[in-house]
Amino acid sequence: MTDPHQLRPGGRPPVGSEFIQARIPSLEYSRFLYASVGGSWNWTDRLEWDDRRLAEYLEHPDVETWVGYVEGTPAGYAELDGRIPGETEIAYFGLMPRFIGQRLGGHLLTLAVERAWALASRTAPSGEPDRVWLHTCSDDSGHALPNYRARGFTVYKTEESVEADSSE
Repeated sequence: MTDPHQLRPGGRPPVGSEFIQARIPSLEYSRFLYASVGGSWNWTDRLEWDDRRLAEYLEHPDVETWVGYVEGTPAGYAELDGRIPGETEIAYFGLMPRFIGQRLGGHLLTLAVERAWALASRTAPSGEPDRVWLHTCSDDSGHALPNYRARGFTVYKTEESVEADSSE
């Protein structure tokens, strides 16, 4: 997404929800969110990070974690990486299994994209942000890519790779 006006907001979910920034970096909470959301989708890249590496990343002033709650229960999250001036990667986004299929994903992604643009604007040398982007793969939920496209993201690049079978 190269312009904030490309965002097409998702509808309000049928349940009351909040989207709150986790302002105090917490290794334990970050790992909980990552494992809870990504466990079903084979998220593994972050598992090898030791405490020091994760703490340095989470404590960077241009990295933000936003958590979606439904009636006080964590329902999903977005991790925003704005370390490259003028752009923000939505490094991680997803819902807890319990909340998939409840029309919450489009709403939370809308809020995440709005915050990502604000972060990109803050880090842009000229004040004009360049892009907000994310990535997905064939292991992700079948809802992921349609949700990204519905919010206004376009496919920039596709790659094919074969992951080694970890059971061998």
